[in-house]
Amino acid sequence: MKHSIKTGLSFGLTSGIITTLGLMIGLYSSTQSKLAVLGGILTIAVADSLSDALGIHVSEESKKGSKHNDVWQATIATFASKFIFALTFIVPVFLLDLKTAIIVSLIWAIVALSFLSYKIARSKKENPFKVIFEHLLISAVVVVSTYYIGQFIVLIEKTIN
Repeated sequence: MKHSIKTGLSFGLTSGIITTLGLMIGLYSSTQSKLAVLGGILTIAVADSLSDALGIHVSEESKKGSKHNDVWQATIATFASKFIFALTFIVPVFLLDLKTAIIVSLIWAIVALSFLSYKIARSKKENPFKVIFEHLLISAVVVVSTYYIGQFIVLIEKTIN
């Protein structure tokens, strides 16, 4: 696989997992609203996918000797992978009650990120368990942080009202 496509896919998938899950957890924690969580997922799928794709585009363009086709391949791979992967989190939210959907989404995120991390580690001939642990630890920080941010918002709302 071409480096530009691999860059876009790995960035898009990782960002799609962590950003979408973080937003879902924060919205769930603060609102307990299925509609808010669905709106957040769709927002991530569109706005953040386009934003990340532009970020990769500019980053790749700024590299000395970057080729026009490679820049666009990374851009499209980033957008497509993040957009599609973010949308996969809609399925459990539609089919299940919100609390169960959040748990299923957490499991889905762990499995997907572990698989991606494993593939990256193997391609670089690194210890897969170390890479998986590192990536899951960072994801856990995001999940815990966004949960408590949601709880903080609830506390602020109670204080104001």
